[in-house]
Amino acid sequence: MSSGSRYMAYTPSPSTGPHSPHLPLADHEKYIAELLAEKQKLAPFMQVLPCTSRLLNQEILHVSALLGIPVLDQPGYQHGSPLINGGAIPNGRPVEMNGWVPGASMFHPPSRSWLNPQGSSSGFIVKKTMRMDIPVEKYPNFNFVGRLLGPRGNSLKRVEANTDCRVLIRGRGSIKDAAKEEVMRGKPGYEHLNEPLHLVIEAELPAEIVDIRLMQAREILDDMLKPVDESMDFFKKQQLRELAMLNGILGDDSSQKSGSVSPFHNMGMKRAKTRG
Repeated sequence: MSSGSRYMAYTPSPSTGPHSPHLPLADHEKYIAELLAEKQKLAPFMQVLPCTSRLLNQEILHVSALLGIPVLDQPGYQHGSPLINGGAIPNGRPVEMNGWVPGASMFHPPSRSWLNPQGSSSGFIVKKTMRMDIPVEKYPNFNFVGRLLGPRGNSLKRVEANTDCRVLIRGRGSIKDAAKEEVMRGKPGYEHLNEPLHLVIEAELPAEIVDIRLMQAREILDDMLKPVDESMDFFKKQQLRELAMLNGILGDDSSQKSGSVSPFHNMGMKRAKTRG
């Protein structure tokens, strides 16, 4: 029997489940080792088994948090690894392609799953920052900023709300007005305008959860930044439907009526400010 079947066969119980703190530490460590091994085997099939990949990833994040192991410290789970694709977000809700959360409100309150019942965390608060490059050279005609922001910035707000991270758009092209960007280039606080377009992900959270939240944000953003064929771009269709709804003209064929998803040519979409 596979490791997944063995653990799923447990009777759901707070004291006997696979994540129970009452189980020996060795059992937890063996379990997460098996999860990581299966994730490595699944890596070539993540595109065709997205739900399986996300469930497995969610389980790894859950057990890692239980053990207090930073995800970035685990073998086969580093920056740039294919193992970080296809993610999960806090409170067990699944993420659709490109980080869209089914039924999520426009301003979903940040999760606080790292708090115990008394409302306090079990570790020190630390601040960490992660840089994420945007492949503008590979896809020079793709509107990465518009895709990240979505209608009225809501797509990026959802990422921030569901991961407790702050996401900043930085680098050349991060200011809508090119003339203004040239004026600001080189000024204090705008040194980033001399660099290629990129994201800065910030998290200020308890030490035992900060790496996990950074990785969750990276996973979602990584999916959002992958250009796909327009006929298969469900995330774009969701953004167009949301834009139509915000403008009061929602229709079943709204995605076909628009010739461009660029938020700089559609009402209600704005670029993020380059200074936080």
